[in-house]
Amino acid sequence: SGAPGLERSRAEAASRGPGSSCPLPTGAEEPGMEAEAQELPLGCGGAGGSPAAGRSPEGEERREPPQASVSNGGDEDNGRELVELKVIWNKNKYDVKFCLDSTGAELKQKIHSLTGLPPAMQKVMFKGLLPEEKTLREIKVTNGAKIMVVGSTINDVLAVNTPKEAAQQEVKAEENKKEPLCRQKQHRKVLDKGKPDDVMPSVKGVQERLPTVPLSGMYNKSGGKVRLTFKLEQDQLWIGTKERTEKLPMGSIKNVVSEPIEGHEDYHMMAFQLGPTEASYYWVYWVPTQYVDAIKDTVLGKWQYF
Repeated sequence: SGAPGLERSRAEAASRGPGSSCPLPTGAEEPGMEAEAQELPLGCGGAGGSPAAGRSPEGEERREPPQASVSNGGDEDNGRELVELKVIWNKNKYDVKFCLDSTGAELKQKIHSLTGLPPAMQKVMFKGLLPEEKTLREIKVTNGAKIMVVGSTINDVLAVNTPKEAAQQEVKAEENKKEPLCRQKQHRKVLDKGKPDDVMPSVKGVQERLPTVPLSGMYNKSGGKVRLTFKLEQDQLWIGTKERTEKLPMGSIKNVVSEPIEGHEDYHMMAFQLGPTEASYYWVYWVPTQYVDAIKDTVLGKWQYF
């Protein structure tokens, strides 16, 4: 029968070792032979697992793919080199151990976890603005390095803006409560002189273009006579008094303000802002109301062509 031949075949396979070639004997047709042959070592032509795991059918070692290391950016970084940092933000100091081969963008994420400051709102500095794409090693960060962080959280921004808006509303309310300009002492001393004898006639409720002649018959803040000449071709405003004439480029005038004179609403008091503060206002009194809008538009850049 075939049973003694099978025993011999097993003994020969064991003596040759797992890597040797051991063809099956011919004529082995005993029941169960096929199942037992599948349990032979891989080196013997089988396709399944074997005691010689790690070897390919050609006898070469098979290498398992390397496992990717995962870093959580914390104190334990799978054996990678760490660096000790002092992160300073908003008068707070944080001692941080961080992977030397992590990028600036990853450090921003760590700062976010510490401070709540979103990366997009962070300005991180180490010898200048920290580059997001470079590693800490590349920019030569060493142990004990100070990392400065500038930025405000969304809550901080809201907390600052809300009182600011309220303060602006209070300022506007105060301005509305202020007495009219014409009642203020600095203006009263001029207005109390009354209308100049040669004041130009006014036309209430009408807007007219600038006349071709100078606007005259007005007072300045010292009570002296003043005239305004608009030199459009030269882009200048000439302010003339008895003593001299000031030739001002239109572009140098920051603003023009005006207010009707109480009790004489067909005339205005007007100021040309020549500098950054109210002290630079050049005041003119008894401007006919029909020319007020034309003066503003001309000086501030809206030319009046009719």
